[in-house]
Amino acid sequence: MQRYLGDMVDLVEQSQVFGVLAHCDYPRRYWPTERVGTYREADFEEHYRAVFAALAPTERALEINTKSPLASVELIRWWWQEGGKAVSFGSDAHRPDRVGDQFEVAVHIVEAAGFRPGRDRFDFWRR
Repeated sequence: MQRYLGDMVDLVEQSQVFGVLAHCDYPRRYWPTERVGTYREADFEEHYRAVFAALAPTERALEINTKSPLASVELIRWWWQEGGKAVSFGSDAHRPDRVGDQFEVAVHIVEAAGFRPGRDRFDFWRR
């Protein structure tokens, strides 16, 4: 996770070709619980915050994946605290009938962290 999040900082700092940072917590999907124990975001707070601190001044958004909303309110609050101004929702469904799965869960997470819908249904959610 530390290496992955460090690489994300490098990506943010070295590339301007994207407007939304996705998959910030992607490795969590494959966390080897049997081998290393339960995944705890707090164990990587410093590294997440480094990503968010690098991303926030660029005015880009952070994606929340609705396929399996791994991001917690705490994680999105760190994004807010580091100056993040917007979130977007992605589905990562890979099948049309799965688009938007668990969208309500993702909405509750970002609302609890302080984000609200943008100007229209196509806009980012903002602080």
